[in-house]
Amino acid sequence: MSQTGKQSHLFRLALDLGPLLVFFASYEYFGIFAATACFMVAVLAALAFGYARERRLALMPLFTAILVLIFGGLTLYLRNDIFIKMKPTVLYTLFGALLLGGLAFNQLLIKYVFAQAFDLSDAGWRSLTWRWGAFFLVLAALNECIWRNFSTSTWVYFKVWAVIPLIFLFALAQTPLILKHEVRADAEK
Repeated sequence: MSQTGKQSHLFRLALDLGPLLVFFASYEYFGIFAATACFMVAVLAALAFGYARERRLALMPLFTAILVLIFGGLTLYLRNDIFIKMKPTVLYTLFGALLLGGLAFNQLLIKYVFAQAFDLSDAGWRSLTWRWGAFFLVLAALNECIWRNFSTSTWVYFKVWAVIPLIFLFALAQTPLILKHEVRADAEK
């Protein structure tokens, strides 16, 4: 990967994680409602920075931002933190359902997300789609379990310090599958 490619990936990672870290820091000092407002502003700022640099709005961050604004707005308007706690469940369920539902129609939707990173055979994309779809549904169930059975503080810590590492570890665990199904450029010649 070129230096520019690495910088682009780091920039995207900062845009994806930045709002969540703003949410966590705001929660620590000001509570859930202020953290929700800061999260909403940070998500919009991340979209703006991403657009300024890439001259396009990435679909997943845009979709996530829409959900943050809807559920965050409900949280603030109704002064009820249940809505911001439900947002990850809705997001993960929709991602999982889209991926697995796409398979039912022979659509490998995950290809649109990862195609710039690597090129896989259809069997590889299909396996990766199954895995990510199921993983998102597990994350949705975990989020439901945590926010319904534990304190807001526990949910916030779980969201920031457990979910992010789980996603990174899951992505890393997909490396053998990716290597096994990678389409090699020299094999096409």
